[in-house]
Amino acid sequence: MDIRKQDIFNKNLKSKEIDLKEYYEVIKKRLWIIVLITIFTTAAGYFYSNLNNNNVPLYQTSTRIIVGANDDYMKTLMVMIKDSTIMEKVNDELGLNKSPEEIAGQIEISRIDNSRVINIAVTDTDPSMAAKIANSTASVFKSQIVSILNFNNVELLSPAKENSFPINQPKNNLTKIAFALGVILGIGLVFLLDSLDETIKKEYEIEEILEVPVIGVISNMNRKKLLGEKKKYKPIEVRGEVVDIQQKASSIL
Repeated sequence: MDIRKQDIFNKNLKSKEIDLKEYYEVIKKRLWIIVLITIFTTAAGYFYSNLNNNNVPLYQTSTRIIVGANDDYMKTLMVMIKDSTIMEKVNDELGLNKSPEEIAGQIEISRIDNSRVINIAVTDTDPSMAAKIANSTASVFKSQIVSILNFNNVELLSPAKENSFPINQPKNNLTKIAFALGVILGIGLVFLLDSLDETIKKEYEIEEILEVPVIGVISNMNRKKLLGEKKKYKPIEVRGEVVDIQQKASSIL
């Protein structure tokens, strides 16, 4: 292999290496495609997310009571908290105009770490009403369980407080995914179009086709650039005569 072909071969190897500047130029040339696709996919994700997000904000709060009973009796008492007798009393006390089953559906009863502490959690569209139902359920249960089961070992531990943060707050995950997908699709399309473009853009491509080294490169000169270059050569006055440097240089050449 002669020196010229070896030089071309070395340049070809170098041109095949990862060139971040070349990637930057490819993206910069068709940046509008990436922006357009990203805007489209993000907007589609945003509207689709809002279209399918018909959930009413729900608020949850809880109160805790201490029940002095063994494990077997504790299960019975936990079931009694949501009994229709207790729920009717809560409905009358708060004037809810709801059925006992409907109120019971808003309540979740759980035991804290196998202790004697019972957690009464209530979910409602109104954060203030959720706290009222929880506190009313605890107080009604304490008073009614005495007459129902002759059990009076119930103490209120901590009252429920209003929670102003909804538990089903809408998330923007779909919009973020759509944005990222738009960027990826845009960049992929840009590089696909660049790979399909068969015009010669690099020096090594000319050398590879013609098998001759490139000595120099003449840049593209448009009208705007030509006028800009012309303004660099301003006429100057020497001893009362106006001399155009550009014309002098042309006459010398």
